[in-house]
Amino acid sequence: MTQREPAGLLLEDGRFFAGQAFGARGETSGEVVFNTSLTGYQEILTDPSYRAQIVTMTYPHIGNYGVNPADAESGAVQAAGLIVREVCDEPSNWRASSSLDAWMRRHKVIGLTGIDTRSLVRHLRTRGAMRGALVTGEAARSRYEEVIAREPAMSGRDLAGEVSCTAPYVWTEGLTRLHGEAELRPPPVPPDHRFKVAAYDFGIKRNILRLLVDHGCDVTVYPARTPAADLLATSPDGIFLSNGPGDPAACDYAIANVRALVGRVPVFGICLGHQIAALALGARTYKLKFGHRGGNQPVRDNTTGRVEITSQNHGFAVDLSTLPEDVEATHVNLNDGTNEGLQHRLHPLFSVQYHPEASPGPHDANYLFARFRTLMEANR
Repeated sequence: MTQREPAGLLLEDGRFFAGQAFGARGETSGEVVFNTSLTGYQEILTDPSYRAQIVTMTYPHIGNYGVNPADAESGAVQAAGLIVREVCDEPSNWRASSSLDAWMRRHKVIGLTGIDTRSLVRHLRTRGAMRGALVTGEAARSRYEEVIAREPAMSGRDLAGEVSCTAPYVWTEGLTRLHGEAELRPPPVPPDHRFKVAAYDFGIKRNILRLLVDHGCDVTVYPARTPAADLLATSPDGIFLSNGPGDPAACDYAIANVRALVGRVPVFGICLGHQIAALALGARTYKLKFGHRGGNQPVRDNTTGRVEITSQNHGFAVDLSTLPEDVEATHVNLNDGTNEGLQHRLHPLFSVQYHPEASPGPHDANYLFARFRTLMEANR
């Protein structure tokens, strides 16, 4: 058994968990949340939506298949830290290029193992997601408290601007080119039937871009603060609003830009993009007690009656009671009844709270990319 130095987690309500360190050494802080996915820890750690969050995996054995370059959802590790019950030191998988431990050390990400993650998750479910500090080595409680004190609250925090690109870029890579997963790719789209899509980057995941490409979109990604007029000047067939971290209500610049796009061009939003679209249409958002994070959330599509198992990662939700009359709720979470999707009754705009691109998670909701294509075809 690997000998590890001591480490611990202190939550802002005073609850302490003692364990061992893996990955990088030092100290970090963030909002402590939990994810119920069985796999996909690399995608989770590199998803910009986890910016400023310390992620607890509920599955007890993490790291057994290692990490590899293809599964990264962005160019960096975005999460503030990782907590697991047991970390695997010797992965066994033909795709692995490194162990999770070594990879986290290279990316300077702190991990905590050897704690009762069931107890931690039950505490977060009861008390809600909250700020916490991870510190490796022997440290006084006062040190943990100082680290927590530096961490801002998630409510009111604009993180989309921190993770967004700094200049526009073109994305051309599709899913098949990366993984060879031909069964997941729709039939090839002829060049004269492709669509020009401008994607707002609020923390966009690479698999979203791959699926847009495979559904016939020529995608250009733009920084979060790009004025709507600049996107309209390129004459796009559609606008995509990406996922991302932080409080959607704090992204006033994005809300104003989307408001200027409504009715001008078809719009499709995912996760934070869904929340920003709702705010632009006049609804409000609120913070969930502990959020939805995992690959097993049941959602009903009210337009078809179909139930799909979905991948989710969000700590805020759209307040259904504030939806304007010209906006229809299209999807509902069957666990707690929260809003999972909307569409405008008059204009070509729809969005979902969950992640149809998966990574990790099931592919039940892949059809939404085809729905976006159909909407662009109807409005061309």
